[in-house]
Amino acid sequence: MRILLDACVPRRLANELLGHEVQTVPAMGWADLDDGPLLDVMAGLFDVLVTVDKNLPKQQRLYTRPFGVIVLRAKTNRLADLLPLVAMLRATLQDVRPGEVQELTG
Repeated sequence: MRILLDACVPRRLANELLGHEVQTVPAMGWADLDDGPLLDVMAGLFDVLVTVDKNLPKQQRLYTRPFGVIVLRAKTNRLADLLPLVAMLRATLQDVRPGEVQELTG
């Protein structure tokens, strides 16, 4: 699976997603893009966007997108706070469909 980690997600989370092709927004050179243009440019290149931006589903029309979105909801976006969600994240990656938003809370 081709996974894009949003700029607000620690890049070291990629180490927890072995077996997947994981890139980050900054590594792709897209850190300056607002949400809409980011979603446009990633279409066709990635299967899933992983973010901690809980407002993204309210601000963007995601149901028309050719990729799924997983929103991680933790106390902070620090890696230590996100690690407890990794098992749920791995399982959700198997089920998320294009245009679908899954929120994971820890």
